[in-house]
Amino acid sequence: MRIEAASAVVTGAAGGIGLAVARALLERGAGSVVLADLDGDRLDAAADALVDELGDRVHRRAADVTSEIGVDAVLQSAPTPVDLYVANAGVFRGFGLEASPEDWAASWDVNVMGHVAAARALVPGWVEGATAESGPAGCFVSVASAAGLLTQLGSPTYSVTKHAAVGFAEWLAATYGDRGVQVTCACPMGVRTAMLESGETSDDPDATLGMRAVTSAGNALEPTEVAATILDAVEAGRFQALPHPDVATMWAQKAADPDRWISGMQRYRRHLEA
Repeated sequence: MRIEAASAVVTGAAGGIGLAVARALLERGAGSVVLADLDGDRLDAAADALVDELGDRVHRRAADVTSEIGVDAVLQSAPTPVDLYVANAGVFRGFGLEASPEDWAASWDVNVMGHVAAARALVPGWVEGATAESGPAGCFVSVASAAGLLTQLGSPTYSVTKHAAVGFAEWLAATYGDRGVQVTCACPMGVRTAMLESGETSDDPDATLGMRAVTSAGNALEPTEVAATILDAVEAGRFQALPHPDVATMWAQKAADPDRWISGMQRYRRHLEA
């Protein structure tokens, strides 16, 4: 997928990975980038800063992208038909078996159904507009997590929904990847964002366990590093974007011997809880 001159949308773009991806898209020559986020005040501050720095290719739309109505509103904010959609919005809430039905519902809506709503809105048009000569008509980027390949200690809601996000991206690629739709799935471990910091300072022992597991397993990266890995994968046409290369090794070990891997995770959990 060519980023230069592309029309892009990035959700969860008021900060963290989303804002870093939006900035990187503009720096790589995207024709326009719509920043979308539920938090209108933070979104305006982020978008204004990008406009001041990088010009009028920046657009914004405060919306709930877990619904098709919200996704349509965001897409209509783009000056031209969208070529590249980065489904980045995510939540980290619900810890242990005490996670409430509301935690499960919010996690499912944001971490999974937001991706489904966007794909439903975009993929049919991309398939219709694809030609063998022009390459992909559109690119769908799912920002999932290493938790979707491995697991997330402390938070069943995050682990399960990120597995589902990876599964949906795989299904999308298998079903439409040869029909004009490129799919890239990003699975980072720890990233220095507000989400990570909230877990580190939480009073909930399961939330703290989850974040300690992430930061102990590998270096927490800056959002700019993650954004660069994601866009490199997009430009290379790769499905998987792994900002932490060690995740590939861990994933292979899990697949080779699940029982041994689970035993290792149990030992790791006990070590972190000690």
